[in-house]
Amino acid sequence: MEVFVVGGSSLSLPTTLISVHNYSSSSTPPLSPSLFPIKNNNNNNRRGRLPSAWTKTESPKLASKGGAFLSPSRRAAIIELQEASDLASSLSRLEGTIQAQDLNIVLRHFGELRRWKNVIQLFDWMQKHGKVNVASYSSFIKYMGKSLNPMKALEVYNGIQDDSIRRNVSVCNSILGCMIKNGKFESSIKLFDQMKKDGLTPDVVTYSTLLSGCIKVKDGFTKATRLIRELESNGLEMDSVIYGTLLAICASHKLCEEAEMYFQKMKDRGCSPNLFHYSSLLNAYSVDGNQMKADELIEDMKSAGLLPNKVILTTLLKVYVRGGLFEKSRKLLAELQALGHAEDEMPYCLLMDGLAKEGHISEAKAIFDEMKAKGVKSDGYSYSIMISAYCRSELLEEAKQLAKDYEDNYDKYDLVMLNTLLRAYCNTGEMENVMEMLKKMDKLAISPDWNTFHILVKYFCKEKYYQLAYRTVEDMHNKGHPLDEELCSSLILQLAHVGESLKAFSVYNMLRYSKRNLSNSLHERMLKILVSAKHLKEAYLVMKDNAELISGSSLEKFMMSFMKLGNINMINDVVKAFHSSGRRVGMEVFRLAVTRYVSLPEKKELLLHLLQWMSGQGYILDSTSRNSLLKNSRMFGQHLIAEAISKQFAASKNLRIQGTKR
Repeated sequence: MEVFVVGGSSLSLPTTLISVHNYSSSSTPPLSPSLFPIKNNNNNNRRGRLPSAWTKTESPKLASKGGAFLSPSRRAAIIELQEASDLASSLSRLEGTIQAQDLNIVLRHFGELRRWKNVIQLFDWMQKHGKVNVASYSSFIKYMGKSLNPMKALEVYNGIQDDSIRRNVSVCNSILGCMIKNGKFESSIKLFDQMKKDGLTPDVVTYSTLLSGCIKVKDGFTKATRLIRELESNGLEMDSVIYGTLLAICASHKLCEEAEMYFQKMKDRGCSPNLFHYSSLLNAYSVDGNQMKADELIEDMKSAGLLPNKVILTTLLKVYVRGGLFEKSRKLLAELQALGHAEDEMPYCLLMDGLAKEGHISEAKAIFDEMKAKGVKSDGYSYSIMISAYCRSELLEEAKQLAKDYEDNYDKYDLVMLNTLLRAYCNTGEMENVMEMLKKMDKLAISPDWNTFHILVKYFCKEKYYQLAYRTVEDMHNKGHPLDEELCSSLILQLAHVGESLKAFSVYNMLRYSKRNLSNSLHERMLKILVSAKHLKEAYLVMKDNAELISGSSLEKFMMSFMKLGNINMINDVVKAFHSSGRRVGMEVFRLAVTRYVSLPEKKELLLHLLQWMSGQGYILDSTSRNSLLKNSRMFGQHLIAEAISKQFAASKNLRIQGTKR
């Protein structure tokens, strides 16, 4: 499935092309779709069929290892299990008849029908009764990946006691594929490394599986090149499937030159490109709308005897749109219509989105109206494009009306559509509709993404619902979404304005955790807010970590406030932290500190420690502070005070002499 960005949200282009470069979880790749003929003269196109589930209407002529067909009793047992209303009871009754390979057929039958509970129930029974083999583990793990249950798959894999099964390449490929399918690429790489240590000999399918995970991850191309180097060092050869995956990786990471390099290398090695390869390279050309190279590629494809299909032409349309060639785009859309390839909304959406982002709102709306008039099948993405376009152009009433039209005519919601509708209602201050969208999201068990949270925080701030905005930011942070500095900075100021300085400080800390490099002004702003609200302990934490980024005047104001009102037990720490930032502590700060200590004789140890530290750093008290200490020296020990003051003078004199010598 290829992803386009529409109105700030993901728009998926369904295509059967992608199946060409995905092997099955076993070591045998699935049969490539007949739509995409593969011309290959070097046997790199290894093709085989996935074991298909069969029902009683199909003849179960599945050969055993010895080549004999299934006996009538085993065939009947398989059919009974497939149709059993009480699987546990049937398994118990057939335990003596059924064999592991028969149970594997039933397991695959349940898997192909997406009967995940039956898959788990059957496999657990197979394990308990010792009726499992390599194919059992490989199939079960594959189906757990399809059912989005990687934890169960990992639990089963980690529980394998037989080392020969645990390092079997088919089983290993299945668990790696399961994890990658569920977005756990980094974990799959760590597991792969451990598998190799345990004795796995990876094959081409292993590397193809891992490479497919590089398409959507950060630095995916770099990770892919490492895997390719390892593949080649192991004496394995890249085939058309591997090349197809590499082209998809290059396209997804906007690496046009690298895609061209792999495409040419594939041809040089005798692998004839198929439609998937051409489509992936076209995708790379769409990054910068390189129409000239795209047209040349289409001619090259035709000369190779391949005719452009729906996906190729739609991808070419994307190239034209990205290049701003709207007239050519309209002609190509008309060609798609004439060929019967514009029955769904995707080609219309590509052109609408391009026009809208260039500010041609009326032309985009004309395409939208044309699509509706022709009764083109829509999943709502066309509405998403137009609503987002209206919002960007601040045509808020039009956006709201179109959002309501969608709700009146469609009952299909996904995260993209919900976010689009949410944005439209937030922009027009429709609180009731906003809450209705959130209820729909909850009812449909659709998890909010970064866009959802950002839309809500911005809306709550605009409407002065600062407590709601704070809770939304908190929830956003807890779910691991990065926070937007500009939006959070605004919320911090607004929370402080309504007397919620500690919550403002909480947002500041969440922002620091979420984003490493913040603007210098934010630290100073936070310090001022906390000092003004007399939250001096929290202000100290800001100063200690960011003193070099805060102006001297703001720091001095903080120091004076802390000496007067801060926790007396922290005075020495505050002074030392200020000094460690490379600034000299002023006499007035020490005077206020001494005044605080003199008023509380029980803090004698803290006072003496401060005086000793001052001596080591070349600081001396002013005359007012010295006189105050000498006057109250009985409370602290006359000898100790006199000695401390004397050491200060001596240390200060030595520092001056050393400075003169330099």
